[in-house]
Amino acid sequence: MAVDDNIDDVRCRVSREAAALLYFGVEKEYKQAKLRAAEVFASHFLPNNFEVALELDKLADEREGLARKARLVLMRQEALKIMKLLAAFSPLLIGSVWRGTNRVGSDIDIAVYSDLPEQILEILKKFNIKIQHSCWVRANKRGVTFVSYHIYVETVIENGDMEIVVRSPDEVGKPRRCEIFGDEIKGLKIAELEKILRENPTRQFLP
Repeated sequence: MAVDDNIDDVRCRVSREAAALLYFGVEKEYKQAKLRAAEVFASHFLPNNFEVALELDKLADEREGLARKARLVLMRQEALKIMKLLAAFSPLLIGSVWRGTNRVGSDIDIAVYSDLPEQILEILKKFNIKIQHSCWVRANKRGVTFVSYHIYVETVIENGDMEIVVRSPDEVGKPRRCEIFGDEIKGLKIAELEKILRENPTRQFLP
């Protein structure tokens, strides 16, 4: 029992250290943060991404306090504004602003679905949304290649940029698994986000 307790304690410390490395920008990826944190404690036991994510959420709360929640509301409101402009393309709020795990430096992530990314760009330009840049991105996850068009947008929120990912209409409703939390990425549609903002604007969506 003592050995198990010791292992759990080390995992906790490694999780916390990995979270700190991510929070302060020393590491960008969970895997590298965990390996580096394990070195600090000379541990062979690595926490999973979910454990690190929970510690990261706690750390953000400790460091940012009530300002974090206020910023979350602003970011969700900003997301809703853009989603309404792109209502014809099945917009879905995803990422940390959906989860409610945003921290300083987090951006707003929205997925839309269209075979013609130019349509999305035209609408954004029509409503004077400032586009920083855009590009095609190819990603390979678990042997499956995904191609999407990414539009990076400047918002009215200080240091709160937005990334709009344009995916194929064939992908609407297809389940995607979160590599960090391990659950399905459900996100929030327009009506769901409106309801959240009315009833519980800082609600978190954690498994």
